[in-house]
Order: sequence, then structure tokens, then C-alpha cells
Amino acid sequence: MKKLLLSSLIAAGAFSMFSACSDDSSSVPSGPVQSSDVCSTMVLSQGGWLLNVGNNSYWFIGENAVVTDTQNNPVGLWDGLGNIFDANGIPLMTGISLHLLQRCEANLVPGGASSSSGTTTKPVSSSSNPGLGGSGQSSSSAVGPKTGSSSSVNPAQSSSSVNPTSSATPTSSAVESSSSAEPEVGADGFPTLESYGPPPAEYTKDILSNGNKGWNSRYWDACKPHCSWISDGQEGKTDTTTQESYVKGMTTARNCNIHDVEVPTFTLGHAVQQYWFGYEGTNSACGNAKEKGVFTCTDMAPIAVNENLSYAYVAGPGSQTTCGKCFHLQYDGSFKDASGNNAPKETHKALKGKHIVVMTSNIGHDVENGQFDLMVPGGGVGAFDALSTQVNGANINWGAGFGGFLTECQSKHGYDNKLEVYQECVKDMCDAAFGSAGLPNLLRGCHWFADWYMAADNPTYHWEEVECPQYLIDHYLTRINTTKDNRYKWHDDWSTFKEGDVLEEQECLTDEYPNGCKPN
Repeated sequence: MKKLLLSSLIAAGAFSMFSACSDDSSSVPSGPVQSSDVCSTMVLSQGGWLLNVGNNSYWFIGENAVVTDTQNNPVGLWDGLGNIFDANGIPLMTGISLHLLQRCEANLVPGGASSSSGTTTKPVSSSSNPGLGGSGQSSSSAVGPKTGSSSSVNPAQSSSSVNPTSSATPTSSAVESSSSAEPEVGADGFPTLESYGPPPAEYTKDILSNGNKGWNSRYWDACKPHCSWISDGQEGKTDTTTQESYVKGMTTARNCNIHDVEVPTFTLGHAVQQYWFGYEGTNSACGNAKEKGVFTCTDMAPIAVNENLSYAYVAGPGSQTTCGKCFHLQYDGSFKDASGNNAPKETHKALKGKHIVVMTSNIGHDVENGQFDLMVPGGGVGAFDALSTQVNGANINWGAGFGGFLTECQSKHGYDNKLEVYQECVKDMCDAAFGSAGLPNLLRGCHWFADWYMAADNPTYHWEEVECPQYLIDHYLTRINTTKDNRYKWHDDWSTFKEGDVLEEQECLTDEYPNGCKPN
């Protein structure tokens, strides 16, 4: 899709007005910069989005897909799929989600006057890109949901004061539908699921005869995701040797502190000082860090798109690195250990025909090829329990360590009871564990297992790899460690980090200290 759109732009001469800014996309300025109201300093004949490219510099992605700096100097073209290209078709920046950027609305009134009190700059012409027509709107249907006026909630700022530069690239292309309505922003700082528009038809096509069979296990240990770790020589860890290898590894999955506030996936190391420089992954709550460490962000719990389709995250097979890849599963009404004397249950039959698109955020070394270990609250805390640290209620029954609430309900009611019996039992356990925990995503995901997933135990499916929906990408990609480099200071305790706090940095790699960081 990207190549077709890019070819049409080249054919239309849309690139002729630009000069190349760089021969290497990794040279794009990086690093968080404090956000500011740049919109008010610009005179705009069209709406668009501000992209922070570092050093207090911004690019403006216009609705006509032309990218300029704030002085209206041409920079490149937006392809509608998260990428900016220069005149030679070389990517300048990739992996950009428009709805995570600040939105600027047109402020040029008839007669050329501007409603802005800021510095006057030349307006961006809506007809300056003939390859996209004269309406000023992109011809690509893949452009993501808009964030509304610049006075609306900015999702990029809701997690912390860090403004991401969005320079990381997904290895799986995003699939999203544009929506004409202004999106509603949820409590987690992301647009609501409905804001992404209807899902692509490929997510609900029949694949029950494609020959690729597998099965779901389930868990929710609340640990820092495997795909949140920087390289340590193990599968699924992001290699930070170069920016290219970092991008290829699908950056790092988001992680949050005990209060569900997003924090860095990695920072400068423990011993960084004037003469030594290095990075270190933030401590997982599943280790000795406990409440001071980092957890799975709760908005990675499964969510129903409609009665026939859901989105979720999984641990993929340990035999291959699948971080950031997506798979379409369609359930076939059976389960892993089905046999003549052990026929599919009512729960498995109720799930038959349903579809789910899952994204790999963890690596399971005991997960088989074709198996996806579904991340679902109440699915079992497994071998590394951080959930009981995050949800520290008195006398919570977490069910079986492997199998969770459903296994407990099967033990109580038998293995061949009515669907409604298991649903009610599981939801009662959900309410007891998460009802007053102050983490509504966990309660939602737990109820999803009973209501949408039909409390099915180890169901089987047919599967295929697909492009990732933008919803899953947005909730997967770190909004802080957007490049392999950062100056964030190591902390042993992330439990005190709150919404809006500024991440503490050290002075590193300056002319004065070219080999490391300025000592504290």
C-alpha cells in the first residue's frame, strides 16, 4: 500500500518541489523536548499536526500531506502510513501516529488575516500537492484519526511531560480506517477504540480451512513485557547496537509503574558517569524490585471490537522472535486436548467462528509454534507473579497459578457444566479481585474473558500473520524511548512517578564530556 501511494505521488510530480534533507533517516533529530504552543505562532490555511523533531524544532504535517517546517519551508511528504519521505523517496522519519501529535487547526480568515496573535508566516497552500487533488485532504484512507483542535486533550502529553518524537518504526505495517468524527480520548490518554473506525474486512474473513492450526493458553502475570527489554542476547530483546537495529526490533513495548503510569523501558545504566556510558532496562516488578519496578500497562488487556472480533496481546513462541508482529486467529469450536472421550465443551462451541487479532508483546519459552499465550487478567499469574503486588487486596483468590479463575471454577463446578455457570463464576472472581482495585482495564479484560471469549479453556483456531491494527500498535509502542538514545537517569524506584512528572536527565555526550555523562 505504501509503495503504491508513494509511486502515485512521484508520478504526479509532488516531489519536484523538495530538496533532500538527509540521506539517512537515523539522522533525524531525536530526544524529547518540552512541548509548547507552536500553533499560535503560525498562520495556517489548513489543519495539520505538529511533530517534535528535537532541539525545539517542529515539522508541520499538513492535511494535504505536504510536510514543512514552521516557517513553511518544504521538508518532505507524508505517505498516510506513518512515514515522511524526502524528494528522493528516502524516509526521513517513520512510525508516526498522527493522533499522538498536537493538532493545529486552520486559522487563516478570509482576506488573508489570521486569528493568531503570533508571528505571521506564509500559509501552506492546500493545492500545493497536485498528486493529492485540490481538496486539501489526503487521498489515502490510511491516515489515522485526528486529535481535534489544539485545545483538546493531547494524548502524547497525558502519560508524562515527555513529548515523543515518534521516530520508531513498526515492523508490521499499521492497518487503520480513517474516521470523519473527532475522536474521544479515553482515560488512558489514547483515542477510544471507536475512534479508529471500522476494522478491515481481512480481520473477519473465514480462514478455517487454511491449514495453520494452533491453540490459546492464557495468563496475566503483570510483569514487564519481554519486548520491553533492551538487548541482552536473549530472544525478543531489542538490539540497541544501531538505530536501524533498534527500529527493526519493533522498538520496545510500553511498560508502566504500579500506578499504571507509563515510564521508560530503559534508561542510562547504574554506573553511568564521566568515563562510562551505557543503557539498562528498567527493573521488572517480577524481580526483586516488586512495587518499585515496572509492570504490564493495564490497557493491554483484551478488548472487544464487536461481537465477532477482538484485539489482544500475547506471548509468542520462544523458538522465534515475534515482538510487534500480529496474527489473525479464528476459533474452530474445539480445544487442545479434544478426543472422542473428551469432546469440545459448550464454551468452545460458543466461541466457534469468532475472530481475534493478537500482537506479540512477550516471548514464552514454553510456548509452542502455533500457540499464543493470551494475556488476560485472571488467566493465571504463572511462574512470575507481579499481579498480587500491583493489586494488593486482602484475601484475593487468584485461582490456579496456571489457568487462573476458570481453572478454579472448573474445579468447583466440574469440567462439563453449562456455559452460563462458568461465565458467572469467572465474573464473580473478576469482581472480587479487580472491582475495587482502581485499575478498570483489568476488570474489563477479565469480564471480556467470560462474556466475549465464552470462558473457553485452551480453544483451538486457525491462524495467519496480518498487518497490525493501529489500536494495538499505539498501545504497544513506547511513547518515551522512541529512539535508542536517551539521557534518562536510572531510578531504583518508579512507584513515585506521577502523571505530568518530568523525567530526570543527566548531561551526556557533550563536548565537555564526549565519552559519557557529567557526574551528579
